Amino acid sequence: MKVLGWWLMLVGSLRLASVWFGFFDIWALRLAVFSNATMTEVHGRTFIGWTLLTCTLCILCAFNLENKPIYLATFLSFIYALGHFLTEYLIYHTMSIANLTTVGIFAGTSIIWMLLQWNSHQRVHPKHS
Repeated sequence: MKVLGWWLMLVGSLRLASVWFGFFDIWALRLAVFSNATMTEVHGRTFIGWTLLTCTLCILCAFNLENKPIYLATFLSFIYALGHFLTEYLIYHTMSIANLTTVGIFAGTSIIWMLLQWNSHQRVHPKHS
């Protein structure tokens, strides 16, 4: 597995930890992500639904880096997540700068790395004469 694949596995595993907290310890999820907001159990379960989907995308992409549709969907999930968290911090003020920084490091690193690797994982198909 390529290094980017291992990175995506790490990010997917960390997201899976968020899913665990969303199901079983909403207080921990609130502190780790939305520290400046009141979260209900419904909010937590909605958040973990999205997070579980993005976790699945990371793991699928890690094993299928040459699959452009999966790669693009995973890449866009990082863009959407970063956009979501930026609006939560800048507009709604539901996150602390520390929590945004953590999200920004993982999402930002993934976005840049995936952009840099965009064409390097394509399967080479021999040309037919």
